[in-house]
Amino acid sequence: MFRETIIEVFSLLPSATGQTVYMVFTSTFFACILGFPLGVYLFVTSPAGLAPRIMLYNVLSRIVNLFRSLPFIILMILLIPLTRLIIKTSIGPAAAIIPLSIAAAPFVARVVETALSEVDHGVITAAKAMGSTTFQIIRKVLIPEAMPALVSGLALTIINLIGYSAMAGAIGGGGLGDLAIRYGYYRFRTDVTIGAVVVILLLVEAVQITGTAISRALLSRR
Repeated sequence: MFRETIIEVFSLLPSATGQTVYMVFTSTFFACILGFPLGVYLFVTSPAGLAPRIMLYNVLSRIVNLFRSLPFIILMILLIPLTRLIIKTSIGPAAAIIPLSIAAAPFVARVVETALSEVDHGVITAAKAMGSTTFQIIRKVLIPEAMPALVSGLALTIINLIGYSAMAGAIGGGGLGDLAIRYGYYRFRTDVTIGAVVVILLLVEAVQITGTAISRALLSRR
C-alpha cells in the first residue's frame, strides 16, 4: 500500500513540475521585457540619475509601488478579462503567464533600479568625462558593472514567481500549486501535498544556488 502511494505521487509530480517550470520561466522572460526598461528609466529619471525628472519619476515610482502592493490572487482575478482577451481562456498554465508576468514586472523594475543605483558614481563620472552619451553609459558602464546584482535579483524574481505560480493553482493556474490543492487538499491526500511542497522547495533551492554561483563568478572576473 505504501509503495503504491509513493508510485502514485511520483506519477503526478512530473507533469505538474513541468507546468510550473513552464509558467515560471516564460513569465520571467516577459517580466524582464516589461520590467528591465522600466527599471533603467526609473534610475535615469531618479533624483540621482543621469537625467533627473523628479515629477515623472515620482509618478512612475508610485505606479510601480501600487502594482507591487497588490496581492497576487487579487491581481490575477482583476486580470481575468485581459487574460481571456489574449489567451482565450482564464485557466491553465498558459493563462497564468499573463498575471505572473505583470505581477513580476514591477519587482524586476525595482531590482534593476536598485542594482544600477549601487554602481560606483566615480565610474559614471569618468564615462561622462570621456564624452559618453546616456545610452552608452547605460549599455557599456552601468549594466556590466551591475550584472552580479542583476543576476541575484533575477534569481529572487524567479523564486517569487515560483511562489506566485503555486498561488495561481488555487484558481486553476495548473502546476504544483494546483496539484497540492486539487489532488492533495481537496482529496485529503497529505502525501500529494507534501510531495508538491518538496518539489517547490527543491526548485527554489536550485534557483538560489545557481543565481549565487553565477553572481559570484561575475564578481570574481572584475
